[in-house]
Amino acid sequence: MKESPFMAAALEEARAASARGEVPIGAVLVRDGEILARAGNRTLQDRDPTAHAEMLVIRQAASSLGSERLVGADLYVTLEPCTMCAAAISFARIRRLYYAAEDEKGGAVESGVRFFASPACHHRPEVYSGLAATEAGEMLKAFFRARREG
Repeated sequence: MKESPFMAAALEEARAASARGEVPIGAVLVRDGEILARAGNRTLQDRDPTAHAEMLVIRQAASSLGSERLVGADLYVTLEPCTMCAAAISFARIRRLYYAAEDEKGGAVESGVRFFASPACHHRPEVYSGLAATEAGEMLKAFFRARREG
């Protein structure tokens, strides 16, 4: 798949999260070709189990736009979203989801509970996976390898 400047920005956020000791996941929310919000995981920093990169960009964009609906927005994230984040993506009415690496254990889009296929899901974004999957996956593997060895 073609290189995306928005996925590149999400990877930058993942690297910054890793440098802070957070799990290296980054997200960028885009509408009309403009980045509305960008963040990396901050669960440790914020002492908040919901401070996933996806949740942070959704909150930031909703606040700056003054609307809980992010219609027409596209989300780029370096790892397949979990159930919590998939639900937030649906509730925010995000148009498209692009994610890099698959998360067989914690993912909820094409792995695990497959939230968007559930009858409980009222809005389903278009989903595109695999953008920069190798780079994002290697970053995560290196992070966890260093934690095990450290």
